[in-house]
Amino acid sequence: MRWENLTLESDHSRADSALFGADAVVTRTFDTPEFAGITFHEIRARSIINRVPGASRMPFEWTVNPYRGCSHACVYCFARKTHSYLDLDTGLGFDSQIVVKVNAPELLRHQLASRRWQGDHIAMGTNVDCYQRAEGRYRLMPGILAALRDHANPYSILTKGTLILRDLELLKQSAEVTDVGISVSVGFVDPELWRTVEPGTPAPERRLDVVRTLAEHGLGCGVLMAPVIPFLSDQPAQLRATVRAIAASGATSVTPLVLHLRPGAREWFMAWLGREHPHLVRRYERLYADGAYAPKWYQRRVTRQVHDLAREYGIGPTRAGMPRRIREPEPAPRPAGHTRSEPTQLSLL
Repeated sequence: MRWENLTLESDHSRADSALFGADAVVTRTFDTPEFAGITFHEIRARSIINRVPGASRMPFEWTVNPYRGCSHACVYCFARKTHSYLDLDTGLGFDSQIVVKVNAPELLRHQLASRRWQGDHIAMGTNVDCYQRAEGRYRLMPGILAALRDHANPYSILTKGTLILRDLELLKQSAEVTDVGISVSVGFVDPELWRTVEPGTPAPERRLDVVRTLAEHGLGCGVLMAPVIPFLSDQPAQLRATVRAIAASGATSVTPLVLHLRPGAREWFMAWLGREHPHLVRRYERLYADGAYAPKWYQRRVTRQVHDLAREYGIGPTRAGMPRRIREPEPAPRPAGHTRSEPTQLSLL
């Protein structure tokens, strides 16, 4: 594995320094059913706050990713290519060779305290899921959330994992001092499609239960309806069923995102498609002939349909990855005769 030459280009002081050295890697397997066939590579990272490349389409600048690789095993995952940087396989290896940055919480706390850090928004779960199965054993997120809370640093989380509810109190405490955005990813509600394309994830209805529980505790949660998979989850009746379920969960918003197939993910997805739906291979080759993204006309059609359904069911769109502000804590009572402005509710983005 090419551990040493994985570099962090955004490190302002050492742009050519490795994120970790080979001597810092400990490889483990666990003899439990939930981790059968999975190998964990524990490393001590040298940096944890990553700058998003300027050419990225992502609507945020900074991320924290405590894991690399993901046992969700989504056949379409765009992050598969990142495993090749470590000479790891982007197919089964991405699903079963998980890199764990075991020092992520203390390293984040140190970097947040740096005079160079300006307190910008940090996005999590944007590369691989920070609440994937490994988090149940390594428990990195409680320390990460506590550090962000203690520094009142704004952040957002995108997840398919139900384990986020374990950290409900930390999320609520964070929301009292800073902006917290939470999104759950649910691209479709078809159980048969879920079992084949997202075999390691909680079922869509369980993810929507997360949205419902967060709402019950005063934490607004949007749904990233991603991916909408051409010819498999994009029919009007399918879109309607998905948006209806999202609305019933109490989601604050729904944002559709059509499947994109970057190198690494494209090869793995197309191999799966050839096995499971060979009649669709030629259609995909035509639809994605110009690159990783479906044509603009197709994306606009899906987006328009979802937004129309969202309005019908009483929810609206939001921009993917953006934080949603929640209600400010009610100020403590002031002494009699002291004037103050009325409390306000911050807007939803």
